[in-house]
Amino acid sequence: MKLSPSDLRTLAEFAISAVSEAGQMVAQARPVEVQHKARGESLAAQVVTEIDRRSEDIILDILGPTIERFELGLLTEERHDNGSRLTADHFWCIDPLDGTLPFIEGAPGYAVSIALVARDGRPCIGAIYDPVEATVLHAISGLGALRNRNPWSINPQLRGDVLSVFADRSFLTRADHDIIVEGLGRVAQEMGLAGLELNTSGGAVMNACGVLTHLPSCYFKYPVPTGGGSLWDFAATACLFHELGAVATDMNGDVLDLNRHDSTFMNHRGVLFASNQELARRIRTL
Repeated sequence: MKLSPSDLRTLAEFAISAVSEAGQMVAQARPVEVQHKARGESLAAQVVTEIDRRSEDIILDILGPTIERFELGLLTEERHDNGSRLTADHFWCIDPLDGTLPFIEGAPGYAVSIALVARDGRPCIGAIYDPVEATVLHAISGLGALRNRNPWSINPQLRGDVLSVFADRSFLTRADHDIIVEGLGRVAQEMGLAGLELNTSGGAVMNACGVLTHLPSCYFKYPVPTGGGSLWDFAATACLFHELGAVATDMNGDVLDLNRHDSTFMNHRGVLFASNQELARRIRTL
């Protein structure tokens, strides 16, 4: 089913309602029991709580009617991939609680995230709720981005004093961690900055959102044999980045593969979010 701009606005309202209601529940909750999933190599990919599942239930209750009405597929983190994303023209891509580790620790860095993605992998809608700041971010492809329903824009060329680098905790255990950090320091120096600040406290969604509020900045995941984050970790923020004129690509500078046929993981090409093209180009050379 082809979606008109009016359809996208309608679906965006459903997504905003879903992330807001689920996010407000998350903001008031604490994990009752921490469990472990079979998939994923990092601790962040393995842990799940009752709150993840409660959030998913809230979201699906709200989005459920749209699936039949608009002939949508569905991909959500805590349920089996039924393959509908590969046959429908568009599918909901849901992360009911991204950043479960900081949530468990009672620290900032977690969020509820929903995207509507076209079969060819284009992010058409992105909606994110930050429970710590009670903030809603959303974007519709071709129609701009909003923050708490107010028009939102950034200046990708804005230069602060330092280069802000966001990365997942797994980055700290990479064998080449020191080499990469040294290279990032050279990038900061070449850009006339005083140095760099490394932040590894958040989940993928809030790490990407941090790039949009700490300029100049970047968030990246190099290609790895397995894992590397999943489609639901990056789809909503990719829509925001596209509408704000920032960079959301794989590590080669190509379009993000947000409907990969053979897996839901993004390990094959990695991801790169950056505040501007110059910074993205420099990071790709490391």
